[in-house]
Amino acid sequence: MTTRFQGCFRRIRKILTRCVHYCRAREWFFCCIMMLALLIPSYKADAAELRVAVAANFLSTLKQLTAEYHKLQNDRIRITTGSTGGLYAQIRHGAPFDLFLSADSRRPELLEKEGLTLIGSRFTYAKGILVLWSKQADLVDNRGAVLDQTAGYLSLPNPVNAPYGEAARQLLTQRNLWQKLDQSQQIIRSGNVRQTLFQVISGAAPMGFIALSQARHPEIAGKGSLWIPDPSLYDPIIQQGVVLASTKEPEAAFRFQRWLQSDQARSLIVASGYQSGYQAMLVAQVFANSSTENQTSLSDRD
Repeated sequence: MTTRFQGCFRRIRKILTRCVHYCRAREWFFCCIMMLALLIPSYKADAAELRVAVAANFLSTLKQLTAEYHKLQNDRIRITTGSTGGLYAQIRHGAPFDLFLSADSRRPELLEKEGLTLIGSRFTYAKGILVLWSKQADLVDNRGAVLDQTAGYLSLPNPVNAPYGEAARQLLTQRNLWQKLDQSQQIIRSGNVRQTLFQVISGAAPMGFIALSQARHPEIAGKGSLWIPDPSLYDPIIQQGVVLASTKEPEAAFRFQRWLQSDQARSLIVASGYQSGYQAMLVAQVFANSSTENQTSLSDRD
């Protein structure tokens, strides 16, 4: 009797043990399901919406950058573009941007002094290169001699608002052409470099000063004629960005700012037609040591 009872007890204990293991397995399974259910909504909630104001010359490059950034982060980026001076004025009047990517260093410095940026957020993301471009294949030579000969219009961004326009004004002044072209009303001042490019493409002006990054755009590259002037003829176009004090997403803004300074982002920026620090030194040295007709090949050295 006792032996039969002990055997029955062992069987009951074995069944109970299996039940416990089964229940535990089910508990772990449901626990994992619940953890996933909790994690998925929190991941979506962490996705920020960044409002980025960017100078017109950098628009196409920024679109490429955000496409790469979205592969790493879930943040959404809304882009507003215009001239650097125009965007600066909007920010001073309370425009709701999180990040400002300027085409110069002066406006970010001014915003910093005015207390409109977060402390320590100002950074350099690119150095711009000015070019003279025409959609006509034989109009612009590799020394820019067409500027001395032209009786037609020349388009450039308004120097008051656009750093690339100011660089063009400095270059033309160095060549004793600014006053002549300005007085003869041959200069068409556009709102920004994108508008200058559109004017040349449309035929409103036979040529215009734009950014090398625009001439590198797939729809433009290899078309028309191009001159890359000696960068010593104008002040360096140091393009800086700042995180604005009005941002509602400071963590996301700084996250994107840090990524723009990463090797991955810098490689894409350089490929688009901009320079980084050491590279800018090399380009300046090339111009300083060479008086040959190799200036048009600089786009291959960027």
